[in-house]
Amino acid sequence: MTTPDSPRIRIFDTTLRDGEQSPGCSMSPQQKLVMARALDELGVDIIETGFPASSQSDREAMAMIAREVRRPTLAVLSRCLAADIETSAKALDAAANARLHVFLSTSPLHREHKLRMSREQVLESVHRHVSLARSYVDDVEFSAEDATRTEEDFLIEVTRVAVAAGATTINLPDTVGFTTPEEIRGMFQRVIAGVPDSDRIVFSTHCHNDLGLAVANSLAAIEGGARQVECTINGIGERAGNCSLEELAMVLKVRNAFYEEDTRINTPRIVATSQLLQRLVGMPVQRNKAIVGANAFAHESGIHQHGMLRHRGTYEIMRPEDVGWENSQMVLGRHSGRAAVEARLRALGFWLEEEELKLVFEQFKALCEQQRVVTDADLQVLMQGSSTQNGYRLASMTISDVGSRANALVELSDPDGNRVAETAQGDGPVDALFGALSSATGVQLMLDSYHVHSVGIGADARGEANLSVRHDGVEYEGTGTSRDIIEASALAWLDVANRLLRQRNAVTEHPAASAAA
Repeated sequence: MTTPDSPRIRIFDTTLRDGEQSPGCSMSPQQKLVMARALDELGVDIIETGFPASSQSDREAMAMIAREVRRPTLAVLSRCLAADIETSAKALDAAANARLHVFLSTSPLHREHKLRMSREQVLESVHRHVSLARSYVDDVEFSAEDATRTEEDFLIEVTRVAVAAGATTINLPDTVGFTTPEEIRGMFQRVIAGVPDSDRIVFSTHCHNDLGLAVANSLAAIEGGARQVECTINGIGERAGNCSLEELAMVLKVRNAFYEEDTRINTPRIVATSQLLQRLVGMPVQRNKAIVGANAFAHESGIHQHGMLRHRGTYEIMRPEDVGWENSQMVLGRHSGRAAVEARLRALGFWLEEEELKLVFEQFKALCEQQRVVTDADLQVLMQGSSTQNGYRLASMTISDVGSRANALVELSDPDGNRVAETAQGDGPVDALFGALSSATGVQLMLDSYHVHSVGIGADARGEANLSVRHDGVEYEGTGTSRDIIEASALAWLDVANRLLRQRNAVTEHPAASAAA
């Protein structure tokens, strides 16, 4: 077990408890076990598995996790109620390293409107219930809910009472994401200074992201003396979520010379853990999410690409491999410059003279006006002098509901100008549509994510569909735009399928160039 004077920052992961309380993110006991294994491999110090008094599912999850996950401390949450604490203690029976985490609101707003308790009643409840928790386990954490909106003299008094009753960790959470870095830093400094023998206690911070300050506030709390940070994978959690584990861990690693603190997190496991959670709860992270977003190490700007080609440190402050990505991505699009296009062509085995490169780059820019991203297959088509428009075109489609199933009929024009028609059924119109397109083109795609949104305003608005799919283990993205979102979805699917078909033709017709790729 980690001692309070350890120099590193403990990571208390509450993905399975607070994170699961995020709307739409509930997990079954088996899913929680899978996630707990990943958190163990990631190297978190404490895993909060749930709230046993709230559901049978949380009790089952704790039992399953306790049997398999033995290294980290396993914590469960409990209100300051005797029945809750007894239920939580029982749930911890099989844990190799058990922590009972009890909480009670302390702010005047919560005391008056939620608890209807006086200061004295709060202090008495804290002493009684922390003492009860300590009678079951040696590792007890007390959280003063809404600490950042609590009078500091009372917060110090509550902390003293909890410590006297046996709490070994004191959590001062920013429950509603209200505070600022300067405020929370000062709060920790003053509370720690006001508690006798505070060096024997681990002070913890738990920040919510309602104002987008969860990571910044957690770092400020560390500066103020906190030695444990409560956070979640991908920052999921109630409302706007919690402090993001991956962001906090990488700030402490990349800026170690400034903070002089680090964690036990096995950072190359970060991306895999993030993607596992996305699959389990069905909540993808935005592409520009720090560390784990698809664009976190992607470069399209010509100026940035030119710098990256000279020295990756020009535009990257950490290596993608350090967090689990394979490498940086030089995304070719409308903002890319000649240096990036030339570098990618050379990687594909094409070495061009100045005039040839100028011509291909002009064709590249023209292609960028038709599609957002230019792939290796597209570049090979440019080098072969073929038309980039070769591929299947959508001639017509009909979508209808058949009871609980949807039916799709699509008619395509193939690269030779012939018509191909296919039908398919699916669980919904888009599922049926993609099935019919797959039958018509012979291309099998595994859908990872699919989004539609409006582009433009009023009568000029159009629907844009974006999808991410896999083919032979490789990820591809497609985009389609139309006044009809179902048609936009079909165009996005064909965007990917046509690129794959062009790539397949390049392998057949130009094996030497393809081998160089």
